[in-house]
Amino acid sequence: MELENIVANTVYLKAREGGGGKRKGKSKKWKQILRFPHISICLDIKNKIPLTYKYIIEQQPIGRALFRHFCETKVAFKRSIDFLDSVAEYEVTQDEKRTVLAQEIVHKYLTPESTDLVEHVSSSMLAECQEILMHNNSNKELFTKCTEVVRDYLSTDPFVEFLDSMYFKRYLQWKWLESQPVTKNTFRMYRVLGKGGFGEVCACQVRATGKMYACKKLEKKRIKKRKGEVMALNEKQILQKVNSRFVVSLAYAFETKDALCLVLTLMNGGDLKFHIHNMGRPGFEEERAVFYAAEIALGLQHLHSENIVYRDLKPENILLDDYGHVRISDLGLAVEFPEGETIRGRVGTVGYMAPEVVKNERYTFSPDWWGLGCILFEMIEGKAPFRARKEKVRREEVDRRVKEDAETYSSKFSEDAKSCCSQLLQKSPKNRLACGPEGAKELKVHCLYKCINWKRLEAGIITPPFEPDPRAVYCKDVLDIEQFSTVKGVNLDASDDTFYSKFNTGSVSIPWQNEMLETECFKELNLFNPDGGPSPDLLEDQPPSPPRRGFFDKVFRRRRNSDSR
Repeated sequence: MELENIVANTVYLKAREGGGGKRKGKSKKWKQILRFPHISICLDIKNKIPLTYKYIIEQQPIGRALFRHFCETKVAFKRSIDFLDSVAEYEVTQDEKRTVLAQEIVHKYLTPESTDLVEHVSSSMLAECQEILMHNNSNKELFTKCTEVVRDYLSTDPFVEFLDSMYFKRYLQWKWLESQPVTKNTFRMYRVLGKGGFGEVCACQVRATGKMYACKKLEKKRIKKRKGEVMALNEKQILQKVNSRFVVSLAYAFETKDALCLVLTLMNGGDLKFHIHNMGRPGFEEERAVFYAAEIALGLQHLHSENIVYRDLKPENILLDDYGHVRISDLGLAVEFPEGETIRGRVGTVGYMAPEVVKNERYTFSPDWWGLGCILFEMIEGKAPFRARKEKVRREEVDRRVKEDAETYSSKFSEDAKSCCSQLLQKSPKNRLACGPEGAKELKVHCLYKCINWKRLEAGIITPPFEPDPRAVYCKDVLDIEQFSTVKGVNLDASDDTFYSKFNTGSVSIPWQNEMLETECFKELNLFNPDGGPSPDLLEDQPPSPPRRGFFDKVFRRRRNSDSR
């Protein structure tokens, strides 16, 4: 049985490494799978998407990449793009280097004598920037007004010209590929990684790109037996809506005969619960705990900006990626609610639920900040604040502790860590850190995070304090993962198809486009004519070339021709 686990892990690790070949996990036929259709087939897509700068350029990764290529063909447009790139670099530059970079930007792009002058920025804006720099105050918002003006300019004439170019036609071809049906044959499946509420979670790989994901299978009969349709669809729709580097992303949703499948970001580094309790002395050094807490806070901030409260924050729901960054996972209990309203619901995990949840009171986002306090406490202390690991205690007693008892701080806590934890674990949401009108901003200015550069953290360019072993598999052995029993007495019928159709929506736009860019499929396929003009598949007045005949088609055609003689 040990051999079965070794084989499963070896195959999985080889897939994670790209299979060892030049194709980096891609199928031999990957270019055929991602072959562009003739543009005449794609023109109808223009009627199905918003033809706006905000949607195509700001929200769509491939739209943004193609717009950049287009702007490189026009000097004035390219200058504006270069200016925005320089400002983006400035905003995430370390504080001590920012003043010098700001002066370089002003000199190159905003000074009237410069050959690279960005003409749309007014002299009054230039004077304002120079005044701030004279006082050595190079704050991150120094160029905010300038970038707004440049973006406004790019969204007018340059964007209109882009819509009439071969680059926009190529964007439509990519959108056509994105819209193609997704089935189990889109992927290779690997070992089981764990269990979800309605089925197993296994590793998978997209055949066309070699990109690895986690496939969360929701068994149709198990969903129906537990009346879990609303919960399953809610998780899918929330995952589809959120696009954050600190929350697990949904890339594909499809169905098989027996299951509904969510294809999610693969987090190879294991969960925080494992790292807190199974890697030597329980708990982390404060620096590591603060780093994880800061990334979790950014994930919560992104969810809350979409009016989504998570409601199940605990160490096992925080996953590490290959590099040691963390993401919030398992959004089964998350819920979206209208802005300005409150909700009620006694959901979550015992020992991590906030007092207002335990009391079944109404709330907005406060339970999530309480959950962050619990995780921060556990990361430093090595045990949860209201229940020791493996402590046998009744639920009612844990709930009483949450509502009435104050947590106890050991010498492991610095004064700053104790201050932050105690403010996050205030019994009343009115007194709790980050539960005021400023939300996450309140937490970001707490002295515990004085060494965190939030812009750099959000950009993903701060090196994590711990990097998982790339040769390790941070999950249970295959045979130790308990299998689900067979669901009996449940039959699927035509009435279930309406629910399945809402679930089976294929590729999710932004993650799919990022996948094309990250795996360099975009770079290899996004070719035009050598002379810089459109390739034949982009010429509307040139009919598409006939499909290539397969081997058997050629054989039978020859036979038909010989018979006719």
